[in-house]
Amino acid sequence: MNHRLHRLLAIIFTAVLSFSMLGQASGIEHRASSIQRIVTLSPNLTEIVFTLGLGDRVVGVSNNCDWPDEAKLKPKMGTFWQPNTETIIAAKPDLVVCESFLQHKETAEVLKRAGLNVLSLRVESIEELFSAIKRIGQAADCNDKANRLVADINNRLAQIRAKTTPAKKVKVLWVMQTEPLRVAGVNTFINEIIEMAGGQNAISPTGDQYPAVGTEVILICGAEVIIQSAMSAKNIPVEQTEAGKFWSRFAILPAVRDKRIYVIDPDRVLRLGPRLPEGAMAVANLLHPELFAQPNDPNGDKMQK
Repeated sequence: MNHRLHRLLAIIFTAVLSFSMLGQASGIEHRASSIQRIVTLSPNLTEIVFTLGLGDRVVGVSNNCDWPDEAKLKPKMGTFWQPNTETIIAAKPDLVVCESFLQHKETAEVLKRAGLNVLSLRVESIEELFSAIKRIGQAADCNDKANRLVADINNRLAQIRAKTTPAKKVKVLWVMQTEPLRVAGVNTFINEIIEMAGGQNAISPTGDQYPAVGTEVILICGAEVIIQSAMSAKNIPVEQTEAGKFWSRFAILPAVRDKRIYVIDPDRVLRLGPRLPEGAMAVANLLHPELFAQPNDPNGDKMQK
């Protein structure tokens, strides 16, 4: 009986040991190396993935992903607003990184039903940007790099904030589009950038993040600086000229009177990603040129004026 019991225990021990070893091989070790094929569906998320040193693992991006240059060479998985689920599935990714708004949410549901690993991220504030970087780092087993990236971005933003905090706040009207006229409200990450750069939103709090505003609101807002997001970084000089003509009807505004109307490259500012400090510094230059590099300084982070 004792012999049989010993033999049975030996069999059980061997089985448990084998199962444990299998679990280690297909569990911890597998998790560390399984994310080898990544698809990113948003430009800012693509920038995060490449900045974390994962560019060689990227097998697909949206048509709108254009930074860094290597991202332009990756296979396209549809547009930012309309991802192509068939193309994504065909790419056989180990991880799909997307955002959480409606179109991406619907795409994520389809991909999950197809058995794909999907990481959906809400990135609408600076804190959510930090969270997204860390979650991507965790998913791709590069936590240390993710933590260092978050610390670097945070430190650079803190340096900007420290320099602008003592300065007089400049009233800023941030224009998303002119037809119809739509601006950035206080409940946006753009407002975070405005305040960090030493400004104050010229628009009072509203229920909408990006409210449409009428002429009467513009006339009484008292904007000292108008920042307008370019529709295309390639046409900024043309859009700058058009902006000057458009805002000339609001001559009562200090920004118009003092010719402080700026059309900016949207990519560095409107993308919540690793280049955010560059965008924030450029805005700070516009609001407080006396504190930073002058507009004609080739080494300064100036946006198009």
